[in-house]
Amino acid sequence: MRESGWIAVALSRDVEPGAVTGVIIQDEEWALWRAKSGHAHFWEDRCPHRGMRLSFGFVRGDRLGCLYHGWQYGESGQCCYVPAHPELDVPATIRVATYPVAESGGMIWTCFAPSPPAPPAFGDAVPVRSLFLDASLPQAVEVLESFGVEPFPAGPAGHAAPAPERERVWIAPIGADRLLMAGQDVGATRSALHIAILGAAARYAGPGQAHFTRWAERLRHAIETSASAQARDAA
Repeated sequence: MRESGWIAVALSRDVEPGAVTGVIIQDEEWALWRAKSGHAHFWEDRCPHRGMRLSFGFVRGDRLGCLYHGWQYGESGQCCYVPAHPELDVPATIRVATYPVAESGGMIWTCFAPSPPAPPAFGDAVPVRSLFLDASLPQAVEVLESFGVEPFPAGPAGHAAPAPERERVWIAPIGADRLLMAGQDVGATRSALHIAILGAAARYAGPGQAHFTRWAERLRHAIETSASAQARDAA
């Protein structure tokens, strides 16, 4: 069953204008792309023509083109250009399924609910990294919530706690600021954690990002070690 809340699918900085990439949520494939205008889009990863993955495609201005036959789709998902028939008035029925997108806290979010709740509203953010894990999301969360977060530049360690009114989102105090972590359920044995600092770039850009990147790698090791041990115990 698809989640009904907002799901973080990438760090904003990792999807530049003119880029398209694939995203997997609960073993389903999706296309995430950013138009030259800067708007991000989250679509079904299938061209209505022959079913080719749109995540293999290309961006032309504010259109996403299919790699197979070059059909192009505007930001609404409507097909607007067929190279083999350039004068064709494309029927309105030829369109890609699209989903809402919000950008907040340095992340790109989407929602599958027919009537989406209010999107996340976080302040200034400094991206850290996305961790793609050989562990299920529940296994990752089990370790995350007990794993200490070391502030930058120094101070008492904090711990990640579920964010109020946000599923799959955790926040840890880091001095006067906060570390934001959002989970993505990739599949039964795969997950992702998108990590950003809710604070000013003047304070965290560079050394602060490096500090939390090293912390994130230690978190990855702890999560995957725990997941491997659970798999051995279950064998």
